[in-house]
Amino acid sequence: MMLLAFGATAQKFGYVDSKYILSHIPEYNQAQADINKLSSQWQKDIEAKYESIAKLESALQAEKVLLTDEMKKKREADIEAKKQEAKDMQKQKFGVDGELFKKREELIKPIQDQIYEAIQEVASTSALMVVFDKSNHSNMLYTNPKHDISDKVLRKMGLKPGDMPGEEGAGDEKDEENSDGAGPDKTKPKTGGKAAVGGNTPGRKK
Repeated sequence: MMLLAFGATAQKFGYVDSKYILSHIPEYNQAQADINKLSSQWQKDIEAKYESIAKLESALQAEKVLLTDEMKKKREADIEAKKQEAKDMQKQKFGVDGELFKKREELIKPIQDQIYEAIQEVASTSALMVVFDKSNHSNMLYTNPKHDISDKVLRKMGLKPGDMPGEEGAGDEKDEENSDGAGPDKTKPKTGGKAAVGGNTPGRKK
């Protein structure tokens, strides 16, 4: 039992806060803005198609009594074709492996890889066996700030903790938050392993 207890305590671990890390990465914020812009434009285009279809259907209902069976069938076929076109566009843009997914992979994955590499280096240097991501583990009911390596990861990436785009003074607030003697690296954690860096991760080293 004593040997088992010793083995358990010998396993060092740490955690990161991926949301906190990502908030410090300008490349990530820009990528998110670009993705949101594309998504919004595609959504508007799709909605415009469905609005056009609704108008055609209303017009058909109003003119139905004046049309021959052949004319009605042709109009109905045209409407169905436009509906299919709208559905295809929606799938192409937002479906699994659609353009939005590919764009997210293109812009976000390089950032994720950089974060993961930094975590690996910090974990190796600190002899950590396990690194958790606080932001992705809702079952983490308590975390001791002294085990938070988020700031170490940011520094490894060449980023300065607290210097979040558009949030002046954030660093001071973070320092106060961690001035309880828990250790030099006290900041909200964020990532712990490649998979844990939830689709969003820091940018390049400065």
